Amino acid sequence: MRKLIRGAAALATAAAAVIALGGTVEAKPADAWAGCPDGAVCIYPQNQNPAVKPSQIYYSYGAHNLSNQFGNHWVLNNQTGGATANLCTGSNGGGCGNPIAARTGVYADLGPINSIRLNP
Repeated sequence: MRKLIRGAAALATAAAAVIALGGTVEAKPADAWAGCPDGAVCIYPQNQNPAVKPSQIYYSYGAHNLSNQFGNHWVLNNQTGGATANLCTGSNGGGCGNPIAARTGVYADLGPINSIRLNP
């Protein structure tokens, strides 16, 4: 019986040592860039320079209509695999400008912009 108790105590001590050596792991995105999660396209508040915390985050492909966005904003494309994004003057992804490459951003006047389109 003593051997069983000693064995259990040794196992518990070893398990505690492994946990202590491993430390804790925070749950946060792998490659967040200026608060923009990996795989997302983010728009930051007007005149927030440098970009710190996004006000809008988009994950799904396709067009997303914008509202009440005026003045200069950072738009960061933190998508992976070469996915692009476009700023568009029309609603529902119409009249799009040049693509914003994956892992890049632009500082743009969103006054004339009515939608943003995420492309695979």
